[in-house]
Amino acid sequence: MYLHELKIGNVELDNNILLAPMAGITDHAFRIICKEYGAGAVFTEMVSSKAIMYNDEKTKLLLNTKDEKKPVIVQIFGSDVEAMRSAGKYVQDFADIIDINMGCPAPKVVKNGDGSKLLLNLDLAEDIAREVVKSVSIPVTVKIRKGWNSSNIVYEELRKETRKCSEFQELLYMEGLGKSILVGSVI
Repeated sequence: MYLHELKIGNVELDNNILLAPMAGITDHAFRIICKEYGAGAVFTEMVSSKAIMYNDEKTKLLLNTKDEKKPVIVQIFGSDVEAMRSAGKYVQDFADIIDINMGCPAPKVVKNGDGSKLLLNLDLAEDIAREVVKSVSIPVTVKIRKGWNSSNIVYEELRKETRKCSEFQELLYMEGLGKSILVGSVI
């Protein structure tokens, strides 16, 4: 009843069971095991777009997808449009889908304006999504939160604005109050 095939852009998943991106957990070995046990798709740990742009060796290890069953979703984060565009171009060579992280609340991420901090600057968030989508040939998804805090709930506005971008027609999913909920399979 709840288990069904899922299609994101042109990528068909066997089912709708997705291994969420988790820093320090969804490494190469764990992703392989989860695919063997039936995950429809797996996410890499989130990786910094600037680290990709600067060719960081530790980041390349996080992006190892050798011998993994497809599809693999690579999650990137950052607040610099050019770095995000560059990271998107780089990872599309081995990813099936790119996921943009606009939901991470970790202090070490938001202090640089990345992750959920982008929810305080929707123009920049939209520019990043639009430019990544325009620069790649694979589907792009976005992870968000309901908002920066209970006084700043912006997910509906961001969803509405990304719908205006004709190139952006993929998955938007949201974390809210400690759990993830799907807010639209096609935005």
